[in-house]
Amino acid sequence: MTRLKPLDTGLMTDRQKQVYDAIVSGPRGQVRGPLAVWLHRPELASKAQELGQYCRYDSALPPRLSELAILTTARIWDAAFEWQAHVPHALAGGITPAVIASLESDETPQFDKTDEAVVYAFARELNMTRAVSDETFDRTIACLGADATVDLVGVLGYYALISMTIKAFDLPGLHDGSE
Repeated sequence: MTRLKPLDTGLMTDRQKQVYDAIVSGPRGQVRGPLAVWLHRPELASKAQELGQYCRYDSALPPRLSELAILTTARIWDAAFEWQAHVPHALAGGITPAVIASLESDETPQFDKTDEAVVYAFARELNMTRAVSDETFDRTIACLGADATVDLVGVLGYYALISMTIKAFDLPGLHDGSE
């Protein structure tokens, strides 16, 4: 059970309803999970959903690598809601079921693609040690380029915020009665 109840759309302020409508009319199509929590503070919800839209749909990372970074972060944080929401996107983006199973078991996957190994190593290192070594940074820049590396950090930061919200407000997973 979430610690903060979702807002009743009939009781929203004008600004909350405006942000709600903007989210629903965008690529997400609905307000759930962390966005429902953030809607209590409509300016946070507005800015966060804009950042999320960029990170998810408009970054220099291909969806395959973005979804790998998201799942890696969700697993580190044990954020079931985000994990369950993104497994289908990761599969559709080209992440193999074997990689997803390894991530779910908190084991290092065996990657067939160098860029996936690089994204995973960077995501794990930054999330776990709160830093990135020169070796990992140089390898990431060489593999992805500067633009995609900057966007990778943005994706990791945004999904850390998502994961913190899930954990702080005790949001259940998608398959735990939250839908």
